[in-house]
Amino acid sequence: MFKKIKTLLLSSLVLGGLVGAVQPNQAAVAQEEALEVQFVPTNNDGSMEARAQPLADFLSEQLGREVNVTLATDYTTIVQAMASGQVDLGIMPPAAYVQARDLGSAEAILTSVLGAFDDETGLPVEGETTGSFQGEILVHADSDMEELTDLVGKKIATLSPNSASGYIYPVAEMIEAGIDVTSDVTLTTVNDIPSEITAVLNGQQDAAFVFEGARVVFGGAFPDNDLMEELKVLYLTDGEIPNDAIAVQPDMDEELREAIKEAFLTMADSEEGLEIMSLWSHEGYTEVDESVYDQISEYTEIAAQ
Repeated sequence: MFKKIKTLLLSSLVLGGLVGAVQPNQAAVAQEEALEVQFVPTNNDGSMEARAQPLADFLSEQLGREVNVTLATDYTTIVQAMASGQVDLGIMPPAAYVQARDLGSAEAILTSVLGAFDDETGLPVEGETTGSFQGEILVHADSDMEELTDLVGKKIATLSPNSASGYIYPVAEMIEAGIDVTSDVTLTTVNDIPSEITAVLNGQQDAAFVFEGARVVFGGAFPDNDLMEELKVLYLTDGEIPNDAIAVQPDMDEELREAIKEAFLTMADSEEGLEIMSLWSHEGYTEVDESVYDQISEYTEIAAQ
């Protein structure tokens, strides 16, 4: 009997030792799981896929783990990806972030910094940055339209109804100006800002909803056109739109969360990092004030009327 008990005890110790030996390995495997990152491309010409790989390489080096970067097909896709848990880290346009935040699927850890633009000239202000931007309505330079209400009866190219500058803010302010966006104007959704600009240049659309500075940012996509000369700004939204959010899953491990923050905060310190940030015209990152995103919900409610 004593011999049997001794054998059982030894077996238990051996099993316990095996479990103890397996657990660290399991933790190591979990630690090495790939980080899934996603962002919304600023255009759909196919060039963004190749430019996403340097971001994956940079984050992988900084975090010491494999990183996969995918492109969302539109604003809704990245919200769904965060909500389903398929994506751990989203570089999110402001309205998309608010939607994911309201679903309890995203938490901003940083916000981006953008270069400031002069409201009068539409040109960048050297050395100045900003934490917000305005929506911009572009029309052809020879258009006789001068103010927001002149859009009545016109055709307008927009982005997704989930885009702050490409839909929500200009639509909300048109409604507040007394324009019925369901009958007074014709809104047409297109894939990206270069497509909007093209539609105005060739006369298919009378106006386009874009973000402030779009003529400068996308000037290189139109080598045969001078966008600053051929297009003019009809209207800048009164509402200031907060910049993109660097958002993670709310239940993300604190150590990993801090490591991601550090990686983004140091991105502007190298040529490699600056090239990566140019994907979204970011010039750096800063601590987030969550309250600045609250206005988007108010504008979204107005635009949905």
